[in-house]
Amino acid sequence: MLNVRELGKSFGKLEAVKGVSFSVEKGESFSLLGPNGAGKSTTINMITGLYPPTSGSIQITGVDVIKNPKQAQKSIGVVPQEIALYGTLSARENLKFWGRMYDLSGNALEKSVDEVLEIIGLTDRAKDKINTFSGGMKRRVNIGAAILHKPDVLIMDEPTVGIDPQSRNHILNTAKSLNQNGMTIIYTSHYMEEVEFLCERIGIIDHGELIACGTLRELRETIGERSRIIISLDKERSNHLEIIGLLEGLAVEKDILIKDNLLTVFHKEPQAILSELIQLVTKDGTKITSVEIVEPNLESVFLHLTGRSLRD
Repeated sequence: MLNVRELGKSFGKLEAVKGVSFSVEKGESFSLLGPNGAGKSTTINMITGLYPPTSGSIQITGVDVIKNPKQAQKSIGVVPQEIALYGTLSARENLKFWGRMYDLSGNALEKSVDEVLEIIGLTDRAKDKINTFSGGMKRRVNIGAAILHKPDVLIMDEPTVGIDPQSRNHILNTAKSLNQNGMTIIYTSHYMEEVEFLCERIGIIDHGELIACGTLRELRETIGERSRIIISLDKERSNHLEIIGLLEGLAVEKDILIKDNLLTVFHKEPQAILSELIQLVTKDGTKITSVEIVEPNLESVFLHLTGRSLRD
C-alpha cells in the first residue's frame, strides 16, 4: 500500500529527514513514533505530496507520489495536526464542503456525510457551528473530513494533541474500528500508549532517522524483555557506573543509564538484584528518594536505543 525508500528532506543546512525507509501493507496499522521535532510530520508531508523530497522515493498503491502527486492523493485521507475546518460553518456544512473537494455530490455526498457523522459520534451536533465545539469535537470532525471519500490509506498526524481524555479515547477507538474494517492507518504520535493500543507495527524515528522498525514484540526483543529499575537519588551523581558494574551479569554501557539524579538499570529479573543494587548505591551515603520497577514497553525501547526518554 505504501513504499518509502531512502527518503530525505533538507531545509537549507538542516537535514530534517535522513534516508528513511519503510513499507506498509494493505489493511495494516503502522505508527511513526518519536518525540517532537523527530521528523514525523516532515515525513508525512512528503508522503502526502505537500513537500517535495530532497532524495528518495514514495509509492502509494503503486503510484509514484513524486511524479504523479494528484493521482496518489486520491487514495489517501489526511488528518493534520492543525484543525482544517471553517468555524462559522456547521459540522454538516464543513463535511459537505470537503466532500465536494473529493468530487462527491448529490445523494452520494449526503449519504457519505450522514455515515461520517455517525462514525465520529456527532450526528446530534450536525447543525451546530464548529466554533461552538470543544477541541476534541473539532478533531473528530477533522477525521470525518478525511474519510468522506473512503480512502485506501488514512494518515493521522498527532490527532490527539491537546484534547480531553474522552475525545482522545473516541478518536483512538474510531481509528481502530476503521482499521478493523479494512482501512490502512498510518499514525504519528509521541504517546506510547496510543501506539501500543492502535498499531500492529511501529517505526521509531529520532533526529530524522528511522532507528528501529517492527512489531511491538520485535521491538521489545531489542532489550531482551528486560524491565527497568528506576532509582531517584537525593542529588545528582555521576560515579555509580563503576560501582553498579560489580553486579553480576550487568554490562555497564548497555545496562545502566545515569542522567542527573536518575539512575536506570535494565534487567530481566529486577527483584533478584534490587536489594544488592540499593546497597551498592547507598554505601557511600547517597540517599534514595524513590524506586520504581517498569515492565518492558516502548519507552524502555526508546530509552535503550537513544539513551533518553521520549519526552526529554
